[in-house]
This record gives sequence, structure tokens and C-alpha cells, in this order.
Amino acid sequence: MDPTPIIFFIVVLLLLLAGFPVAFTLGGASVIFGLFVFGFDFFNLLPLRIWGIMNNYILIAVPLFVFMGVMFEKSGLAEELLETMALLFGKLRGGLAISVLIVGAMLAAATGIVGATVVTMGVLTLQTMLKKGYDPKLATGIISASGTLGQIIPPSIVLVLLGSVLNVSVGDLFVAAVIPGFILVGLYFLWLVYLAIFKPTSAPAMPQKDIDEFRGADKFKRIIMAFVVPFLLILAVLGSIFAGIASPTEAAAIGAFGATLLTIIKGKFNLAILREVMQSTLTLTSMAFMILVGASAFGLVFRGMGGDSYLTGLISSGALESHHFLAIVMIVIFIAGFFIDFIEITFIIVPVVAPVFIHLGIDLVWIGILIAINLQTSFLTPPFGFALFFLKGVAPPGITTKHIYKGVVPYVAIQIIGLLIVILYPEVALWLPGIIGN
Repeated sequence: MDPTPIIFFIVVLLLLLAGFPVAFTLGGASVIFGLFVFGFDFFNLLPLRIWGIMNNYILIAVPLFVFMGVMFEKSGLAEELLETMALLFGKLRGGLAISVLIVGAMLAAATGIVGATVVTMGVLTLQTMLKKGYDPKLATGIISASGTLGQIIPPSIVLVLLGSVLNVSVGDLFVAAVIPGFILVGLYFLWLVYLAIFKPTSAPAMPQKDIDEFRGADKFKRIIMAFVVPFLLILAVLGSIFAGIASPTEAAAIGAFGATLLTIIKGKFNLAILREVMQSTLTLTSMAFMILVGASAFGLVFRGMGGDSYLTGLISSGALESHHFLAIVMIVIFIAGFFIDFIEITFIIVPVVAPVFIHLGIDLVWIGILIAINLQTSFLTPPFGFALFFLKGVAPPGITTKHIYKGVVPYVAIQIIGLLIVILYPEVALWLPGIIGN
């Protein structure tokens, strides 16, 4: 077999690990190898692939979901959620940590933006948790881990991108991710309960006088508003998809409009906020799409060289079982998450292995959920976990990088456990799409 595609893949990976910009590394290396292998005919093929990206209706959901997430953050509803949760759970040992977890899950379902969630919860709760006697490792760990739930709980941008790469329905991926997402939330909750019972000094209850500060005559009104308003946004977005009323792209537009409307109702909307939200949306979307263009060139060259056939032949000749190949891919993605982010992994590794999964007859919706859970760990694994950087950027001076690194270790282990559950019991991911599909 011709080893050229594997050499090409290794060269690209080494360039990325050397620190070269992702989009230009993928695009530049692909053009050089493409010109070398296919000649100038390569330049007749590449524009067609880029035009295919530009015409991909599903990808319009990416900037719309980003806009929705950033605008929701500006509305101030996240702060109200956290205060309300502290009011409800403050008397319990570990109550503040449980509040962070619940709010993280709700923000994941309302925004899907990891960075915004981690920064918001870090600013609003980390200082408070430390003042109330929480162990710095516990506090930083639960904030980082809860913030990453937006990777798996829909509407998740990574699921939109995976749907495009795997060529499966984004709506099916959203439905399939619901139960695995809440399994992770449940596992996080059980860990917090364990700490509250067996290490009570690390997660104390809030003093009564502090709880009283949250309470007032409008306590029940605040609780209702804090839950109902985000729930309506979640219902508008996910409910319209699950009910078959709207496509993910149309639902993303509904979400963007709904988040803007909520910000107006809260009295936080102005031209400065709108400009800031639009700039953030433009920056994040442009970064993702530049990488997507480079990754498209990479996929064109890799497949043109017969890379997918090479891998399939390698597996066939080695008599590799499907579960062995799945294990190898999951390990490779996990290790890659230490060094490169989820967008790069989605556009580099996933297109390479997808044809092999198709050849092996494995359900790509299930594979998409497994990859999404695995990619979630990339936000928490040092040295380049983005959630760790986001939190360190807003942490008080007493919080060191060592605190944050140690704090996320249990949650990385929990995510691996969650991944193993979905691997061993595929129906966890596939049952709900089957029910809704019927």
C-alpha cells in the first residue's frame, strides 16, 4: 500500500504540534501535497470543496448559536440563576457547588458556549465559594467541569460541526445527546454528594445570614423568573427541533432572536452590547470557518491519495475488529485533546476515520455522541485545556494553575466513565432518537 497519505497526515500533525496556526497549516500543507500529487488539476477541485462549505445550510447554525450564547450571557440571566440556586441549595453542604452544576447544565442548554459559561460562573461564584470555606480544588473543578457541559448538551456547536463532518442529521445528534448529557450531570452530582458527606470541610453549607441576604419579599417571583425565562428559550430552540417544527438552523435563528428579546426585556440591550456580541460572534465564527476551509482541503488531498482506502485496507488485513478500531480512535482523540482543541480534532481526525466506521457498519449518530463526549475532555486536560485558561483568567490571585489542574482530575475521570457507559450501552444514545423518529 502507498504510505503517502499517512506521511501527509503525520506531517500535518507535527506542524500543528510545533505551534503553527491551524487553518494555515491545514490549508498550506494540503496545497503543497495536492500540487505534488495531483498537479495543477488540484486547483480545479479545491474551489468546488470551498464552495460546498459556503452552500452548506446547516453551518449557518454556527454563528446563530454563537450569537445566541453571547447575547444570553449579556442579558444578566446567568447571574440571577446562580443567586437563585444559592438561595435554594445554600443550606446544604456542597449547596453552592450543586448550584454551579445546575446552572452550568441550564446554561449549556441555553447557550452551548463553553468559554462564556466558565467565565460567567468563575466571576460570579468562585470568590464566593472561597470565602465560604470551599476547597480551591473543588471550587475550580466544578466550575470548569460544569462549564464544559455545553459540549454535549444541545444546542452544542460541536454537534453541529460533527453532523456536517459525519454527514448525519444534526437534529438526530441533538436528540441522541440528551440522555448522555444528563448522565454526566448525574455523575457530577453524585461526586459532589460524596464530597459533602465524606469531606464536609471541603464543601460547607452557607451560613444562615448569608442565605437571608438572598431572600426578600419577592423570593418566589425571583425563583420563577430565574427558571421560567431560560426554560422558555431552551424550549423554543430544542422543542422546535425535537418536535420537527424547525431545522437546527431555523431553531438557531429562533434562539438568537429569543436571546436578544430577553436582553431587551431585562433592560440590558443597547448598541454597545449589540456591537460587542456581533464582534464576538464574528471572531469565533471566522476562526471556526477558516479551520473548516483548511480541513476541507486536507480531506480532499487525504482522500484523493486514497487515505481512507489505506486505513480500511489496513484494518481488513490486520483482522481488526470494529470495537478494537473504536477503542484506538477514542484513545487517539483523548490524547490529542491534551494538545489541540475540539475544532481541530473534529476537522482533522474525524474525517479520516469516518469512512472506516461506515465500512465497519457502525451507527454514525452513536459515533458522533462518543466523539462529542470525548472532545469534552479536551477542555479540561492540561496543558492546553481551554476551560482551565478561561477560569485562570478570572480567578483571584490566591488561585494557582496547580489548584485548577488538580481540581479537574476527578471530572476528567467522570467523563471517561460516562464515555464508557455510552460505549457499553449504545441504546443510551440511540433510544431517544428511535422513539422520536417513530
